[in-house]
Amino acid sequence: MAQNLYCPRVRMGNWNEDIYLEEEYMKDFLDKREKGKLLIQRNRRLKKNLLRPMQLSISEDGYIHFGDKVMLLNPNYPEKEEAGLFQCGDLSLCMTPDEISTHLYDELEVPCGLSATTTRIPIGRNTFTILSAGKDATGQVLRYGQDFYLGITGGFENKMLYLSSDHRTLLKSSKKSWLQEVYLTDEVSHLNCWQASFLDPQLRLEFEGFPIQANEKIVIYHHYTNRALAVHRHLFLRYCIMHSRDLHNLL
Repeated sequence: MAQNLYCPRVRMGNWNEDIYLEEEYMKDFLDKREKGKLLIQRNRRLKKNLLRPMQLSISEDGYIHFGDKVMLLNPNYPEKEEAGLFQCGDLSLCMTPDEISTHLYDELEVPCGLSATTTRIPIGRNTFTILSAGKDATGQVLRYGQDFYLGITGGFENKMLYLSSDHRTLLKSSKKSWLQEVYLTDEVSHLNCWQASFLDPQLRLEFEGFPIQANEKIVIYHHYTNRALAVHRHLFLRYCIMHSRDLHNLL
């Protein structure tokens, strides 16, 4: 005689398929973890490279040379009351990858954004290399008015991004200040060229062509747009922008 074995504990539906799917999910997870393709593993590798300690170049003759590793530092303002001034202290230029991209990829996406932070410790995201704009001039002294590139690896060994900028348009500008945007790209073009000028505008013509001393306050201009590199301290978030006003940068 047949007996009714149904009870609330009996599984209904495609329970066998669900078990196989769970096993496939687990196999896929273990395979990605073994190959290092999990999102958290990619994110950790990217952060490890960006925060990797770097060694700045030491000048033996007191001058800046092509190939030197430097930090771009915006010195602190004099202590005085200024309306709307949010950012105080020394601010260093650093790369800031897109937040979503950092969770999806273990490499830098281009174009890459820039910002300024108060840290003065050289790491992968704020250490730049001075590169020649023409033929290889590694080791030669950098002079006022001479074209050069500012490259950054972000802690990676086989990747070089170049500091670039272009004219402001209705569709392309800095996110917060709406001024000329500065970004990092892997394409070499005339938009990567920069020049250094003497700090005192009354003496700039006289110092044209002279070597640049290490740790000297200078003004860095974009060769194509003739705008000075600056940090806007009136914004609550630290974005690197271009401004026509002369703000000091320290090599």
